[in-house]
Amino acid sequence: MDLTYFDYKYSFPLESGESLPGFRLAYTTRGTLNSDQSNVVWICHALTGNADAGDWWGGMVGPGKYYDPANHFVVCANVIGSCYGSTGPLSINPQTGQPFYHHFPMITIRDMVAALDLLRQELGIEKIHTCIGGSVGGEQALEWAILHPSLIENLVIIAASAIASPWCIAFNEAQRMAIEADPTWPEQRDDAGVAGMKAARAMAMISYRNYDTYGFTQALDNNEQLDGYKSASYQRYQGEKLVERFNAFTYWTLSKVMDSHNVGRNRGSILNALAQVKSRTLVVGIRSDLLFPPSEQQFLARHIPDATYEEIDSLYGHDGFLIEFRPLAGIIRKWMASAASAGGAPVANSSTSFSQPVK
Repeated sequence: MDLTYFDYKYSFPLESGESLPGFRLAYTTRGTLNSDQSNVVWICHALTGNADAGDWWGGMVGPGKYYDPANHFVVCANVIGSCYGSTGPLSINPQTGQPFYHHFPMITIRDMVAALDLLRQELGIEKIHTCIGGSVGGEQALEWAILHPSLIENLVIIAASAIASPWCIAFNEAQRMAIEADPTWPEQRDDAGVAGMKAARAMAMISYRNYDTYGFTQALDNNEQLDGYKSASYQRYQGEKLVERFNAFTYWTLSKVMDSHNVGRNRGSILNALAQVKSRTLVVGIRSDLLFPPSEQQFLARHIPDATYEEIDSLYGHDGFLIEFRPLAGIIRKWMASAASAGGAPVANSSTSFSQPVK
């Protein structure tokens, strides 16, 4: 799908106190916006995602899928700091004429959402029917609902949290240490740190999946093996695969974005921030998620007014939000139907074997 670009040509202040001298966002739209703007679905992507939701979430977006462009106007934008057409560390800094590289300013989820909202205004969208995201995408959706409580009608947060846990930050720091250990990392070139990023991605995969995932998908070929294990080659494969489409500067930047996520910052408290959400909210956890365990989503559901919690039982851990599209679509479909049956009031539904409401 072809990308469209939004260029913001003014100084863009960041939460850190730094600023960007303008920015570009790459985005895609699918379907047609209807006359009353009641069919907007805005999808927020995760850490290494891009603006084409049909590419990385093909089980949920596309003809005949739950978010069908025949019925919905689907918008997805590549966030600032990323490398799929939006302004990021490899972009040219107009103040120096050189790529930002190590000097790309610190950005946060809140900064990402502020940029997304400028794009939303540029598109003339005054109401978002559904804003949905998983992982870092779910954090964006949540932050957006706090920043603009009247904007989003239905909010769907999957495998995300209100604040980055020490566990999550530790995983990210270990990955950055791998990048730092690459002797090319200090160099000012596009491919600096790529060997370190391979190791970083291998670490990340352990947090995205879990013990049972590897036991099922990477089992021994036979009991006589001394080397050549599937799980070892899988880790190397994942590192190589990411290097083909990403760079270490972007990976570093976005991992720092994950670390700084905290909806309570400068809002009094996390509970005070969550209480500001006015959207009808569905929070979905994944039972086997090690990186964002269900307790974090249950916390969101307890403290966002009238939120509903559902849970998916998946073999694939955190990555389940990208893989388990059938149960996810089923959960969302029933939750949307419950609004109609209850005259618009959110209702928790526990009729399916893979979900449970939080009381």
